[in-house]
Amino acid sequence: MILIKDGRLIDPGSDTDESLDIVIDGDKIVGMGKFQKTEEYERIIDAKGKIVAPGLVDVHVHFRDPGLTYKEDLISGAAAAAAGGYTTVVCMANTKPVVDCVEVLSDILKRAESLPIHVLQAAAVTKGLKGEELVDMEGLLKAGAVGFTDDGIPIQDAGLLLKAMETARRLNAPISLHEEDPALMGSAGVNQGEVSRQIGVAGAPAIAEEVLVARDCLLALHTGARVNMQHLSSRVSVDIVRMMKNLGANVYAEVTPSHISLTEQAVLERGALARVNPPLRTEEDRYGLIAGLKEDVIDMIATDHAPHSREEKAKELKDAPSGMIGLETALALGITNLVRKGHMTMPQLLKKMTVNPAALYNLDCGYIKEGGAADLVIFDERERWTVDGEKFHSRASNSPFIGTEVYGKVKYTLCKGRVVYED
Repeated sequence: MILIKDGRLIDPGSDTDESLDIVIDGDKIVGMGKFQKTEEYERIIDAKGKIVAPGLVDVHVHFRDPGLTYKEDLISGAAAAAAGGYTTVVCMANTKPVVDCVEVLSDILKRAESLPIHVLQAAAVTKGLKGEELVDMEGLLKAGAVGFTDDGIPIQDAGLLLKAMETARRLNAPISLHEEDPALMGSAGVNQGEVSRQIGVAGAPAIAEEVLVARDCLLALHTGARVNMQHLSSRVSVDIVRMMKNLGANVYAEVTPSHISLTEQAVLERGALARVNPPLRTEEDRYGLIAGLKEDVIDMIATDHAPHSREEKAKELKDAPSGMIGLETALALGITNLVRKGHMTMPQLLKKMTVNPAALYNLDCGYIKEGGAADLVIFDERERWTVDGEKFHSRASNSPFIGTEVYGKVKYTLCKGRVVYED
């Protein structure tokens, strides 16, 4: 048995925020309250001065497995997640081959069984991510997929997406959407505006996102499907989602730690490390995203953890791939840029990183209770540290936050009752 002693327990799902001990036996929490230190415990973790919370849940990661494992694989991705306090993650389907059939899905899930955290898998919406033909959604759900997404590529055919939403509604499964209309794009990865003009690229305008967000929220309203707007970057997109929620659409929205921490100016300072789809935008957009979080228009923080090799990111900006890693810095960026700046309380931040993302995918996690799973993170919200590119547990180090001073350090991650990360 493990005793976690004298921590500040925050469970957003039950509005618990008090000093409580936790007793773990096997993979379950068997006691919450005040307990004496005795020899019956195999391990006692001193959590005094630290926060004990549900293991974090990320519904948007790329582990590049199968097919692109020089960037990341299931093992390194799980290690990065554990180091960031995550005990449950949902991988996207844009692997090679694409997760659009039971054979590819089953291979991933089989290998994921031995990982230290819960690594779940979303399936593609369309075969080969081509946007032309729907996958066997029912068959993939039965085989273990937790939802559907063509993330990385927008679904342009509104009629096809309508059919997908109707099927997803019948199956009670979520669809997550990458919203950038190719017809309105100049070039990917950099906001169309002041910075794109300075560096001489066409850029990605906010309207490319906003048009598809509006269309697909309307489709969600019409079908009743549970639909997730991935990695919002525009304040107008937030306004659209707010309106559609008020109309009754079952729409979720996510934002990345980078989009609430940085603006397009980071491209001038960090080059390709700050290139991401959708791009970092203006300060006005950043504050619009923060407002969306505060008002619960944006339901969750998701990293869009997107590893690339050093060689790929070392290319010129226009030739480098978009994306950045995020699992190991997400909690600290939330504490630094949201909690410490007075935008959100710690329980509000944790709600966006635990129970809310779990609800999108109908996952039985993101909470703490007796008899529940012993999936926990213990962190020191006051500890200051500097992001070090040589210390990532991910196989990749493509982060624009390298060298940045942040607050909030993960000290322990426990999953299935075992300590899977210790600082």
